Amino acid sequence: MSALEQAQADVRAAMKARDRERASALRLVVDVLQQDAKLGEGDEVAVLQRERKKRLEAAEAYEGAGRAEQAAAERFEAELIEGYLPQQLSDEELGELVDAAIAETGATGMKQMGQVMGALKPRVAGRADGKRLSTAVRKRLGS
Repeated sequence: MSALEQAQADVRAAMKARDRERASALRLVVDVLQQDAKLGEGDEVAVLQRERKKRLEAAEAYEGAGRAEQAAAERFEAELIEGYLPQQLSDEELGELVDAAIAETGATGMKQMGQVMGALKPRVAGRADGKRLSTAVRKRLGS
């Protein structure tokens, strides 16, 4: 079952349970996934990651402006979206993948970070965000 189909089923379940907040947030997820499907891009994981990141950034902005209620709503949506993403890699697993990519590319310093990142991205594929990935690579390459 695709993430879109699962989200649609979850919207129906939330509506039956009369959980308006959850149903509303899930409708946003369904809408974004449907738009992506219409465009023919078909990368649900990338769409979900992008939407989750938007929600987290908005929550930080709301908190900075002293609007805790809106920040909580954005965090709630981010948590819902996270439920449709693949299981995230642990720090240990990510470290092993980074080490393998460094060995494979023969990278010795920060100048080869792009090569390491290029080798890593297909292996990680939605199981770690780019910021976390680049931090791990920098740490291993000795920045």
